[in-house]
Amino acid sequence: IFEYDLKKIIALSTLSQLGMMMFSISLGLYELAFFHLLTHALFKALLFLCAGILIHGAGNTQDIRSFGGLSLNFPLVTVCMNLANLSLCGVPFLAGFYSKDLIVELACQYSWGIFVLLMMFICLSLTVLYSVRLTYLSFVGPYGGGASISVCESDYSLVGPVVILSFTSLVSGPILSWLNFPAPVLIFLPVFLKWGALF
Repeated sequence: IFEYDLKKIIALSTLSQLGMMMFSISLGLYELAFFHLLTHALFKALLFLCAGILIHGAGNTQDIRSFGGLSLNFPLVTVCMNLANLSLCGVPFLAGFYSKDLIVELACQYSWGIFVLLMMFICLSLTVLYSVRLTYLSFVGPYGGGASISVCESDYSLVGPVVILSFTSLVSGPILSWLNFPAPVLIFLPVFLKWGALF
């Protein structure tokens, strides 16, 4: 949460998602862990490509304190990176939602005790916290002296893969869900637990 190196933030968020996969495996949900691995690979690759473009365009600096206000200079990369961040957070109808929400709801359906559920919800909220922090400091916050003109977005060899991976971050969740789980999963939860996952 207190890291300022862009690549380290994205790499450490991978550890968070690996923890989610291990949590799924501990519940005996091996197929869901593999499903989350597949969806996570797509939006994490998008995050790293967007980070590479930002680092290249900001004069080879990785410190997000020197970014700030890059949404004006990198509009396409801003949209794609925010899409990947929202997918990482599990926002509904993006790729990460289909795997994370299923893991969370099945964990809530099993009676593992309140401590396990509290730890899971705290970890999920920390994922949202560092993703929002990254977005704010990089794109919304005050200008930190980084790049003022982006030449990176005119290079199609850089932007092309980002656009393709953005599309996969939108559609891979339901497609992989239908391929991996041909029969629908019926989950019964109290209302407060159902809203807890979304909250």
